Amino acid sequence: MRSVLLSLLAIGCSASQLLAAELPDIVVFLSDDHTIVDSSLYGSPDLKTPNMERVAKQGLTFDRAFVASPSCAPSRAALLTGLMPSRNGAEPNHSRPKEEIKKLPAYFQELGYEVVSFGKVGHYRQTPEYGFDIARHFNYHEDVAVPEALKWLDARESDKPLLLFVGTNWPHVPWPEPEDIDPESIKIPLHHVHTPQTCIARARYYQAIKTMDRELGEVFDAAYKKLGDDTLFLHTSDHGAQWPFGKWTLYDEGIRTPMIAVWPGKITPGKRTEAMVSWIDILPTLYAAVGQTAPKELDGQSFLPVLLGETDHHRDVIFTVHSGDGNKNVYPTRSIRTTRWKYIRNLHPEFKFTSHILGDNRPQPYWGSWVAKAKTVPEAARKVKRYLQRPAVELYDLDADPTEQNNLATDPQYAVTLAKLSDQLDAWMKEQGDPQKVYGEPILLSAE
Repeated sequence: MRSVLLSLLAIGCSASQLLAAELPDIVVFLSDDHTIVDSSLYGSPDLKTPNMERVAKQGLTFDRAFVASPSCAPSRAALLTGLMPSRNGAEPNHSRPKEEIKKLPAYFQELGYEVVSFGKVGHYRQTPEYGFDIARHFNYHEDVAVPEALKWLDARESDKPLLLFVGTNWPHVPWPEPEDIDPESIKIPLHHVHTPQTCIARARYYQAIKTMDRELGEVFDAAYKKLGDDTLFLHTSDHGAQWPFGKWTLYDEGIRTPMIAVWPGKITPGKRTEAMVSWIDILPTLYAAVGQTAPKELDGQSFLPVLLGETDHHRDVIFTVHSGDGNKNVYPTRSIRTTRWKYIRNLHPEFKFTSHILGDNRPQPYWGSWVAKAKTVPEAARKVKRYLQRPAVELYDLDADPTEQNNLATDPQYAVTLAKLSDQLDAWMKEQGDPQKVYGEPILLSAE
């Protein structure tokens, strides 16, 4: 870098040009609806994600990264504003952040960056509203987005530093036909109902993940080939997949997300961290990586020291919220998570929990097979009921129960822990100005 700067000085470059020469390029690859444990990097016993593993070997893997909300629009709005949904205004799915809020592109454009988006970065057609210099191929499953991003990057000739977002639509539904995956070989999660239809649906889902993984590798390779080693690369997903207890819920399969960061010469390769970070932290972290300090009024906090190996700690607690997804999912809920404990508050336990899954739409119909099996198999009935009906409060010991199956909320042994977490959540919701609004028309359990 010093030799580059001296050369630029010798030919009379301006101060702004010198500043641009010092700024790293940044590439962010976003996957869509990817449950973290459905990858070999995070322990899947039967799904290989070789490009996730390859990228991880060159950087830092986060084992405790979380989104702000487990549905597309509020999750992405939190990423692109550094603010939680109650403060940025994008609470239910398909909603938008407030127009007057400064968005991520503006922070970097002020520094001379070209800020570009291909694919699903904001929530589909909302993407251009965030102020990207270029925003292309952001419609629903416009699957040319990744190859078009690669073509654009290869042909780019600008001297400006680049912040490039590439958002794949995979593994968001509709899942494709499996190519080389045997449905009968798939290991169904223990908290799901094992049926032939479930196996077929998971084979389709696995194929979608394999496509995502291939695209990740293509973008990663193209980024370093074109931009060089002084490039910060980040891969993560907006929330978990469209499976029961995943998307639309605050269980870890809904809110815990894969995250890998690579920055040659700055991030030690092949490491993992248990530092707890949130998607609201990404904006201030990227901003800190280019030498800037984000405004204190943001909810997000830079975890650059974690990237640089200076610490293995960031947050003590993670807050997550979900406010609903149209009339298909009217179920507001809030949570607080520590390294050990998860406390979930279902604001209206009198509501039936519904989601798009219950529609059993092709090409991934499986919910009907769960309901059918529940009529004769008690364990299947328990799982179906658990998805549709929730208590007011849930408490899980994640050390002993990582899949959140044993609710300890009514156990007197954990009353002190329950009260402490409840008080912390109350204080945070008050600080956020959380309106606890019900969006849409709920279905009451009493009406069933």
